[in-house]
Amino acid sequence: MFHHQWISKAMENRSFDQDLVIEAREPAVAPPRRKHHRLRAIVVVTLFAGAACGAYANIRKAASGAPTPSASASTTPPLGVKATQAKKQNVPIYVTGLGTVQPFNSVTVKPRVSGQISDIVFAEGQLVHAGDELAHIDPRPFLSPLHQAEANLAKDQAQLNNTNIDLQRTTTLAQKGFASSQTLDTQKSQLAGLQATILADQAAIETARTQLDFATITSPISGVVGIRMIDAGNVITPSDPGLVVINQLEPISVVFTVPSEAIGHWAVGQPTSVVPVTARSPDDAQIPGTGDLSLIDNHIDPTTATIKLKATFSNKDHLLKPGQFVNASIQSVLLSDVVTVPSSAVQQSTSGSYVYAVRPDMSLEQRPVKVARVASDTTIIASGLSAGDTVVTDGQYSLKPGQKVSLLPSDASPQSVADRNNGTQ
Repeated sequence: MFHHQWISKAMENRSFDQDLVIEAREPAVAPPRRKHHRLRAIVVVTLFAGAACGAYANIRKAASGAPTPSASASTTPPLGVKATQAKKQNVPIYVTGLGTVQPFNSVTVKPRVSGQISDIVFAEGQLVHAGDELAHIDPRPFLSPLHQAEANLAKDQAQLNNTNIDLQRTTTLAQKGFASSQTLDTQKSQLAGLQATILADQAAIETARTQLDFATITSPISGVVGIRMIDAGNVITPSDPGLVVINQLEPISVVFTVPSEAIGHWAVGQPTSVVPVTARSPDDAQIPGTGDLSLIDNHIDPTTATIKLKATFSNKDHLLKPGQFVNASIQSVLLSDVVTVPSSAVQQSTSGSYVYAVRPDMSLEQRPVKVARVASDTTIIASGLSAGDTVVTDGQYSLKPGQKVSLLPSDASPQSVADRNNGTQ
């Protein structure tokens, strides 16, 4: 009905406009007052037509059920985030240094006498003990001096026995006045000389026997033999590189360097308490052994400001090998009752470190914090947080202060968090 009324009114306006046009074509000049009334009438008609069009458009929208902008606006749902509470706990601080595995003892086995190797009785890589035979040198060149020394001893012993008998006779005759004192003294002197000769013969025998014993090469320590450096049948001398290298692997040592300020409160020498040391592969993927700190070097390298430490490992499984590079870690200090958060919760900006803290009304606050130090996946907070404060640990890139959030389960994967956040936006 309103539509028909608007059309009728428009027709009237059109006829009125036509009258105005007809009047404008008349040659007579209208008086100024009449021209003013015509202009005002045109403006009124134009405004009325615009209002009618707007009202008609609103009625059409209302009739079609289209929502108004205020009705279509909806509240954005909270964004799902992973969060945790700041905790107060004891945090051990570890220091790690690059180290080299060294055998506890290492010996290059060399002969003490020269000769031809008749046989080698060890296998490469074999575990040997101190005193085990390794090789034999042809003993025949060392038997002759021994036999000669033994013969000299037998001859001199016989002379000593004869001289001793003569001395007893001379002593008896001297007591009866049938022998002079000079003769008695001469017999005593001969007896003492022969006794000294006997001692020399015995020393010669010991020397010959020692040389013969050196023809059998034995292991001076317990350890694992390496690759032999000479084969049987070759002539070997004490000046040669040697027969084989034996390394003691049980226990074994690791020498590593750390910054001197990290253990500045420790005294040099042997530790006063047990300090565990963990050896890891250079990529930290494996732990070949754990041991104890055995020595703190007595000087600091002034060029690098580092100090050497030595640790001892039992190495029963022989995973640590001489010459191997490892990362050795020790606990340098224990921080007590400090506020900590996961390192993933701390973000960086041009103004410093900050975290997204969750207020009780589940809105976000970008809170500046001061970081004391970072210990692996844990960050120690010096100020800005208290124990029990809830901080966001994942998805901070899509957050902003004041935003409403909902807490996701701690076991939610990063992909599920991203999918949920994308579904709520």
